[in-house]
This record gives sequence, C-alpha cells and structure tokens, in this order.
Amino acid sequence: MHDMVIQVNSLKKTYKNNAVLKDVNFEIQRGEIFALLGSNGAGKTTIVNILSTLMKPDSGDVRICGYDIARESGKVRQSISLTGQFAAVDGILTGRENLVLIAKLRGVKNPGVIADHLLERFGLSEAADKRASVYSGGMTRRLDIAMSLIGTPDVIFLDEPTTGLDPEARIEVWKTVKELSKSGTTILLTTQYLEEAEQLADKIAILHGGRIIADGTLGELKKLFPPAKKEYIEKQPTLEEIFLAIVGTEKGDAQ
Repeated sequence: MHDMVIQVNSLKKTYKNNAVLKDVNFEIQRGEIFALLGSNGAGKTTIVNILSTLMKPDSGDVRICGYDIARESGKVRQSISLTGQFAAVDGILTGRENLVLIAKLRGVKNPGVIADHLLERFGLSEAADKRASVYSGGMTRRLDIAMSLIGTPDVIFLDEPTTGLDPEARIEVWKTVKELSKSGTTILLTTQYLEEAEQLADKIAILHGGRIIADGTLGELKKLFPPAKKEYIEKQPTLEEIFLAIVGTEKGDAQ
C-alpha cells in the first residue's frame, strides 16, 4: 500500500473576515498526480502557499512527508519544490546558467553535471547556451520545472503551470508532468483547465465555497453525474460537465 505523502485535515484560512478555506480535507499518495480544481478565487493558490510554508493557516493539521508544516517547516521545505503561476526564470541568464545557479543555491554537488542532465531530460540541450529571454513559453515552463527538480524533492507543487501557454506548449508541459509522476514524484497541480486535470490527474478534487465538495478518480466523479442519456449512443460526461453539475448543485444547496 502506498504511503500518504500529503495529509490535510480541517484546514482553515480567513482574510479580512472572508473565510477563503472553511474546512479543507484531502490526502495524496506517493507518486500521485492530484489535481485541485476550482474557479478563480476559490482558494487554490492559498492552499499551495500554506502547504509550501509561505503562509500560515488559521487552524488545521497539515503534514508533508510526515512533517508538520507548522512545527517542522524547515524539513517540509527540504522535501518540496514550488513552481508558481509565473516562471521564476532569469531571462538574462542562459538556460544552463539558471540551472547551475539554483544547484549552487541548494548546495548540490556537481552543479554543472546536474544542469546538463536536466537540460537533456527536458529537451533543452540545444538551447542551453541561449538566454532564457528568447525561449518560447513552453521552453520557459520546462526550464522552470527543471529548476524545481534540483535536489530531487519528494513533492512538487505546480500552481496553474500552463496558464498563458498555447495548446502546443501546454501539451509539452503535460508530457513533462506525466514523466515526473512515473519517476515517483508526488505532484499537486492546481488548474482552471478541466481538460488538463482530465489528461493528467490520478485523483481530482473540486474546491468550492471553501471546501472540497467532491474528490476521487475521474471514473468516480463520473458516477456523481446523472446517468448518460440513451439516444443513439451513450454519451459519457466530460469533466467540465461534471464540474459544473457538482458546483451548481452546491450553489443550490447553499441558497
């Protein structure tokens, strides 16, 4: 049985009398891609910021790789990496120099060797000595993810990793994320793109009204959707239809 790498229990966070997270609970197993879905302002980035120790929760018990985020934040930081919505790439430096810089900051041995290995792994060897400012959106995001892998973290947080990318670049990033998961890295992915969750996620959670209102595999979420209408063919619901049906139901309950 897989061990739980991320455990979130009764997580709460309020901003200026606005309860962003009311009672959030979920678990993620080792090597899983877990997609957190939600509209703009649903609190996805707040969850990522709390789990990556950038923000303190009001209450709740959160453990990453067994470490308590409040009492053992240093150990949590050693176990994780965060790729935010905007690439943390220095455009003045080359791709290789960006990687070497991060490797030196993290105290990794043989930074040049590590950089070359990652450039090859992410298909960036030919562009290694070009300034990152001339990279395409997909290349920049791949470099950003490569930088986040230095030091081999157990967990990677990808906060809306394909926002602003064209469809081709998005597919490039999807391929990279799938490969990371196969190597045993645990990935928490936040996204507004329902197709992204459908393509990548082992488990999907829908964040709405400060709570996880549904979670499970795509197959399990499909069971929450009304049975397919039998016309000439049986039409399977898309994740978008499931999301809107679940969120719509929740809105109705709240009124």
